[in-house]
Amino acid sequence: MRDFVHLHLHSEYSLLDGFCPLEELVISAKNKGFSHLAITDHGSMYGVVDFYKLCRKHGIQPIIGCEVYVMSENPRENHHLVLLVKDSKGYENLIRMVSQASLEHFYHRPRVSKRMLKDHSQGLIALSACLQGEVQKLLLQGSEEAALEVALNYKDIYGQDFYIEVQDHGLSEQKRIIPRQVELSKKAGIPLVVTNDVHYVEKEDYLAHDIILCIQTSKKYQDKERMRFPSQEFYLKDKEEMAKLFSYLPEALDNTLKIAKQCNFDFDFNQMHLAPFSSEEGFDAGKVLREMAYKGLLDHYGHDKHIDRLEEELEIIDSMGYNDFFLIVADFVAYARSRGIYVGPGRGSGGGSLVAYCIDIHRVDPMKYGLLFERFLNKDRVSMPDFDIDFEDERRQEVIDYVSRKYGADKVAQIITFGSLKARQAIKDVGKAFDMPLSEVDKLAKAIPEVPGMTLDRAIAESSSLRELLKIEENRLLMDMAKRVEGRPRHISVHAAGVVMAGQPLEGLVPLTKREGVVLTQYNMDLLEELGFLKMDFLGISNLTIIKHCIEIIEKNRGVSLEVDKLPIDDEATFELLGRADTLGIFQLESQGMRNFFREVKPHSVEDIIAGISLYRPGPMDQIPVYIRNKHNPDLIEYAHPSLKPILEVTYGVMVYQEQVMEMVRALAGYSYNQADIIRRAMASKRMDVMEGEKQRFIYGDGKAVEGAIKRGLSEEKALEIYGQMVEFANYAFNKSHASGYGLIAYQMAYLKTHYPIEFMAALMSSTLDKKVKLASYIETCRSMDIEVLPPHINYSDGGFTVEDGKIRYGLGAIKNVGSVLIKNILDARKDGAFTSFEELLQRLGASNLNKRAFESLIKAGALDNLGETRRSLLQRYELQIEGVQRGERYNAPGQISLFDELIPTTSGSIDVKELEEDKLLLYEKEVLGVYLSGHPILKYSSLRKSQMDLAKVAELNEAQGDGRMVELLLMKKAITRKMTRTGQNMAMVEMEDEMDSIEVVFFPKTFRTYERILDREDFFLVEGRLQVSDSMSTNIIAERLKGLGAPPAKEILYVRVKTFRGEAKDNLLQLLRANKGPYRVRVYEEDSRRTREIKDYLVNNSGAFIQELKRLFGEDSVVLK
Repeated sequence: MRDFVHLHLHSEYSLLDGFCPLEELVISAKNKGFSHLAITDHGSMYGVVDFYKLCRKHGIQPIIGCEVYVMSENPRENHHLVLLVKDSKGYENLIRMVSQASLEHFYHRPRVSKRMLKDHSQGLIALSACLQGEVQKLLLQGSEEAALEVALNYKDIYGQDFYIEVQDHGLSEQKRIIPRQVELSKKAGIPLVVTNDVHYVEKEDYLAHDIILCIQTSKKYQDKERMRFPSQEFYLKDKEEMAKLFSYLPEALDNTLKIAKQCNFDFDFNQMHLAPFSSEEGFDAGKVLREMAYKGLLDHYGHDKHIDRLEEELEIIDSMGYNDFFLIVADFVAYARSRGIYVGPGRGSGGGSLVAYCIDIHRVDPMKYGLLFERFLNKDRVSMPDFDIDFEDERRQEVIDYVSRKYGADKVAQIITFGSLKARQAIKDVGKAFDMPLSEVDKLAKAIPEVPGMTLDRAIAESSSLRELLKIEENRLLMDMAKRVEGRPRHISVHAAGVVMAGQPLEGLVPLTKREGVVLTQYNMDLLEELGFLKMDFLGISNLTIIKHCIEIIEKNRGVSLEVDKLPIDDEATFELLGRADTLGIFQLESQGMRNFFREVKPHSVEDIIAGISLYRPGPMDQIPVYIRNKHNPDLIEYAHPSLKPILEVTYGVMVYQEQVMEMVRALAGYSYNQADIIRRAMASKRMDVMEGEKQRFIYGDGKAVEGAIKRGLSEEKALEIYGQMVEFANYAFNKSHASGYGLIAYQMAYLKTHYPIEFMAALMSSTLDKKVKLASYIETCRSMDIEVLPPHINYSDGGFTVEDGKIRYGLGAIKNVGSVLIKNILDARKDGAFTSFEELLQRLGASNLNKRAFESLIKAGALDNLGETRRSLLQRYELQIEGVQRGERYNAPGQISLFDELIPTTSGSIDVKELEEDKLLLYEKEVLGVYLSGHPILKYSSLRKSQMDLAKVAELNEAQGDGRMVELLLMKKAITRKMTRTGQNMAMVEMEDEMDSIEVVFFPKTFRTYERILDREDFFLVEGRLQVSDSMSTNIIAERLKGLGAPPAKEILYVRVKTFRGEAKDNLLQLLRANKGPYRVRVYEEDSRRTREIKDYLVNNSGAFIQELKRLFGEDSVVLK
């Protein structure tokens, strides 16, 4: 049997076109006996490095290639051409062309020109591609002479490295041109090569491939006119199948191996592409770094106490070639600070570097917080170091632009990331492709737990409701296909933080692409690091923007100038705020679990904040009770060995940080910091082989560098016990350098909230203009802090929230449909004076700025209430008014007196000026603001709350302890989610709210059956139930009783006439009143005494059952509501 190699293959990185998952592909190729394998994705090289690594792992020679799109005279048409890499020069030429195609010649597709092919032909083999290749197109058209001319043109470019590609997937077009291809090959002296245009791995994968085509094109599987492959032959055929198919072209089969043997390119994973800080001749980066570091050491500490640590770091940095890297990072951080761009205190393992602290890359003191340089960089570290630098999110791009300008736009790029078909998305996309009812697909999707990293297999194992739905055959078919496409890359996007820089133009080092104007590497962050590129994280975080805006508001409002890095770090009032769990709006500390932690721990230092951030995660969360107990009872702390006390006392005897593991193996067994980092990494990644070897070294030593725990005085049993604890813990341990940066930001925000609460809340809400749910919770927080939030006002509001006379003014930018352009125009026009009428507002803004939806929202929000009209009046006429202004401007020439003033309606006429009902006003506010601002529907029942002192508020539940205690609340229904139990019974999760906060109320089947009709029919309730605090510290109510309150009419009173209001009669009536709580006052007329008295502290509802019971007891004419 003749040998054969696949040279034309589309992996999963031919996005939503190829369906060859890389690992499946390579394993299948190995099982089918292939010695070589090519990857030729459409116009991109996203997957080539992973493909290369997998091939090497499985003993296959990888061939790197790409199927490029060649420009034609018609800009809407292009031709396919397969290019394969022979050597390093060919790789460089290919990535240059792929980059230029995306960056400079993109038109529907990334395109290359014939000139580019000619200029970058060295080291490449070209195949004429599929039916979309230029030669094949002409042959199909019967233009043999033109096809010959084109083929000879390609031969001129590639010489003996150009091949006519023959394919046969059973298509009539292919069978028609194969004889013509053979004839052309003879005439032109161009060799033939056979390929299969591989798009999926096995033949049975054709359906999964067809489905991803449907997803790509947003078509239904049943659509007749959609894009589809015309046969089921586009799979990874084995050698025997290909030899049989092309037995009449033996030389073309042999040419596949001939080509493969010429392709010997290997990636260099030992090369480094570091950028120099300066290209000046004689510039000594090491000397400059040393001078900066020593100056910073003196500035920070006023002495040379830590000079040994500084020297050790400088020596390692220099020996590993990272002097320039440190200078570059320090330079762009200094640039940001000099431009008033807020920079975070530091994050990631780089916080452990004293050098970085001294040259002002970060502002977390590594000596104060016990952070380790070796956690960031050491001589045994294989991976490249990186600094995670946080910037205020509104100005992050300015820093990237600066780096690009200074070091060369061609040497700097952002990094790609891939959006994949995650579990829920796979269900939705496949369901849409199969044209299944949206409601059914939605049920399946919602039954998948919303947990990071959730997969469909895991969802089936964990979700009983999903398993119940999968009893339906159609759902099982959908699920089977969804599992097949799950995890496949779907689209590209820009990594949130990653930036890469090199010392020479990136175009010749890595393929590039462009997304929304941003230049991106086609390799992801991890691959770039493996290839020796230095990447940096430029992360934009909104919390820095909040801090900056808060400080600006404080200065404007109070004349106080603050520097965030100089805030006192030991402020008692700030720790008291944290101890009250008043952490809403504070970075990393908002969750219910975090609030519970701080309420119990009563922090007194930043170390407690850092520990909280590190502990409140799956795994170490189990240690939270121990941490709290030990903090409040230090006598209970036990250390396994005295040498552990200085390491663990900062966390009250609990292992919390990775750095503690490193210090422990040093103290107990004599490891160096470099060796300690190796064991830390092995434990964190669960490398059992390394961990087993290290266990022996930890206990017994190695006779060389490591003394061992036994020689240091531990028993073998104790050493084994401690090592086991470290292994168990290290999997969950947190990087303290990372947590310290986060902890400082959290503290700074808490300080501002403590001392400048109004300014803090204004800045916080300005950061969430488009997040209505969060905004609503922050407004409720303001109310609980006795901070009044004023409604939006066309003459006083800015885009964001502002402080006005000790109150917060609602921002225009938080109103639905009101965009930034309109806001700017309003603010610009307002510089000429306040708006006094609706007509004047429209005229001053001008016709081009008048958007009907925006003005409708402004009216509904109450922003135009000061213009002398009711909202009802403005809503009735705003559209006509806007149209009139627009017509007037169209008809008027510049400088003319208007002849069309009559086209602009005025306020005169029969416009109804009576204001809308309160319910309608509140509904409109909720619609456009996302929150009830001027009131709340539930406040109609305020008299009930006053009379029932035991009614709780949702916000108070968050402060209360007592899982399982009974509570009673006055609540309004927001949304009902019905669910099915494992036994097929209906239950419901009902989102409810009071005027301050919302909570989930759970109705289990029995309770739900009892109250389902009331839940559906009514909106306001008295809810009794048990408080439940989940493992994740979230709070809900398990409902036991529910009472609908009906719609409360204004000021009505329930009158009851009784013969006597004494003894048993009185007791019976009061018992009935107590059982029917509601908003209505009660008056009783006693016939015996002829007296009417109001029953104080009793408010009742007007439900039909209650009224009927009163009439039964006291007579049909004895009860009236008036």
